[in-house]
Amino acid sequence: MSAKGLFIKGFTEQEVKQIQANAKKLLMEGKTIMSWNDGSTSVSKQFTMPVTDILEECAYALTHFERQADDESHASSSLSRAPYRFPL
Repeated sequence: MSAKGLFIKGFTEQEVKQIQANAKKLLMEGKTIMSWNDGSTSVSKQFTMPVTDILEECAYALTHFERQADDESHASSSLSRAPYRFPL
């Protein structure tokens, strides 16, 4: 899957980092089984998105937020670094 930018609008950078941390935790705990059945017992767990897709979307969104912050800092620094013009 290629990231679609699902976490860019409506989420803060901090929220995306929380989502990423939760997805990493699930991945590290090995919670990848979505359903299990032993004949008489059945257990299933459903995620809103596969963990790998969540991690990819988080990485994409965090890169977007980083670029946005860089653009804002460049815009403000270029204003303060305007060349001085000597009066004629």
